[in-house]
Amino acid sequence: MSSPLPSVPAASVLDLAPVVPVVVVNEVADAVPLATALVAGGLPAIEVTLRTACALDAIRAIADGVPGAVVGAGTVITPTQVTECVAAGARFLVSPGWTDVLLDAMKASGVPFLPGVSTTSEVVALLERGVREMKFFPAQAAGGTAYLRSLAGPLPQARFCPTGGIGPTYAPDYLALPNVGCVGGTWMLPEDAIAAKDWGRVESLAREAAALRPRG
Repeated sequence: MSSPLPSVPAASVLDLAPVVPVVVVNEVADAVPLATALVAGGLPAIEVTLRTACALDAIRAIADGVPGAVVGAGTVITPTQVTECVAAGARFLVSPGWTDVLLDAMKASGVPFLPGVSTTSEVVALLERGVREMKFFPAQAAGGTAYLRSLAGPLPQARFCPTGGIGPTYAPDYLALPNVGCVGGTWMLPEDAIAAKDWGRVESLAREAAALRPRG
């Protein structure tokens, strides 16, 4: 097992890279080489969604086998999943939406989290609870860059990771907004490349994504 990495401060999850790959792992054997390719390409923050039966095993494999990765869990919707993901090695949590029960569980987890929002009222409610970093989902369908730009004036303290319908064409527009720390996407993980286990192609696409906005 690899040495544990330092915990990620809540304020830094959005600042690890301009893009967070949203990963659906169908075979546990793919988890480590896939994550290795993403990290090599400059995308260390990796969100593994809980959409497949092997997702927790994939998180565990990446946490144990890819030292440079900051692996997180996505599509977290229950307190039980919060507990299971953290136990598997997830270093941050992402949900498509939130409830008071889920929010309490994520706050108690000890790791950073990004609760999902798509309305102004949800943003205000989270700010009221001391949460300033959020996932904006589904980004394109919920108003895209125009919506987030409108929120920046009255709610400048809120920062977002927009996810949903974002590709390399739209990503730079999101990243140019003052209230966007990073975006989530899948375009660096084409299905044919995963099926062919073409990790070199994944690394190349990850490198292009990492260069969408210079860091620092």
